[in-house]
Amino acid sequence: MAEILMTAEFKKQLEEKLHDLKVNGRPKAAEDIRVAREFGDLSENAEYDIAKDAQAKMEAEIADIEFKLRSAKIIEEKTKAGRVDFGSKVKIQDEQSGREFDYTIVGSSESDPKNGKISNESPLGKALMGKKKGEKVTVRGPAGSVMYLLVKIG
Repeated sequence: MAEILMTAEFKKQLEEKLHDLKVNGRPKAAEDIRVAREFGDLSENAEYDIAKDAQAKMEAEIADIEFKLRSAKIIEEKTKAGRVDFGSKVKIQDEQSGREFDYTIVGSSESDPKNGKISNESPLGKALMGKKKGEKVTVRGPAGSVMYLLVKIG
């Protein structure tokens, strides 16, 4: 089984979500199905179908979270001799526009670019891995190449 890299914080969030789904989500889904059954003939009962679909989606989410937790490899934030590594917090600057961005390098299951978390497997994450403060990286994308300066680590 392949390991899924994640921070301790993300693992805790997954554990809390799993607990909530099992303790609150399952009973709610069962109640929604029970109420929908009361609407009559199940073959023509849209509410029942909706409740069953919602339950199936929730169970799939539970299975997905359980798989991620079983496969989890916790990587703590670290900086090896001033180099970017998994868990590193970095500040980069777009060489062309001068705009600065703050990111944390995380695993792909934890990635959330809008909230400053990029995957170590993303083009930018890959380019930054192992780099030192002051180094430049070039990232190729659909719109062309962008050069970034690594302003800060940690």
